[in-house]
Amino acid sequence: MDSGRSLNVVKAELFKGLAHPVRIRILELLDEGGELGVTRLIAETGLEASHVSQHLRVLRGYDLVTSERRGSEVFYRLAHEGVTELLAAARTLLREVLAARHAMVAAAE
Repeated sequence: MDSGRSLNVVKAELFKGLAHPVRIRILELLDEGGELGVTRLIAETGLEASHVSQHLRVLRGYDLVTSERRGSEVFYRLAHEGVTELLAAARTLLREVLAARHAMVAAAE
């Protein structure tokens, strides 16, 4: 298999892992809070524990977060500094896209 093609497949899989608003929110919470317990993540997202656990499992599967059990609670943190950079780049890109759309709408009016 072509290594460029396989790298693109891996990239696509990574973005598929990011393609849910709850997973993005969890990553943002961990980016802001450093390390958070699952209880806090449940409270912050407003979701049931099973749903948060499912999303955390996906994020762990893509090596975006790491976890550590302490007593009865599991704590999560970002696995790589690159996740912080990716979130920042996504926010910048989103602002640019929204500004361009706003300008197009304003010009059409």
